[in-house]
Amino acid sequence: MLITRASEYAILSLIVLSKADSPMDSETLSKQLSIPKSFLAKILQSLAKSKILKSYKGVNGGFALLLDPEDINMLQVMACVEGKTPTVFDCSISDIDCPSEKAHLCSIWPFLSKLQIKIDSFLAEMTLADILKK
Repeated sequence: MLITRASEYAILSLIVLSKADSPMDSETLSKQLSIPKSFLAKILQSLAKSKILKSYKGVNGGFALLLDPEDINMLQVMACVEGKTPTVFDCSISDIDCPSEKAHLCSIWPFLSKLQIKIDSFLAEMTLADILKK
């Protein structure tokens, strides 16, 4: 599935953090967005590990954007929180990596591969800044 809860929560968190004047802790974010705190904490840590967010420790700690919204694309965010590039289908973009090892026989694989390329391109071009404009 392309947009999982983790991806949705990551994007929602980035929107809120982009509008914040100071770092926000995971508890405040989880309450504001009605997201389970433990799940959100893992997402925020992944985003920090991938250098999308900066993590601040201590009493006034929390998370803040490390990159400008123009420099954060949705493919990057989704791949970060999912642990892999998001895919619409189980099909692979490469016939060599086909899960059923039958890409050479599959009549729909070329279509699905082209669709995945278009989706990847769209997500790579869509930035947090684009979302904030809407």
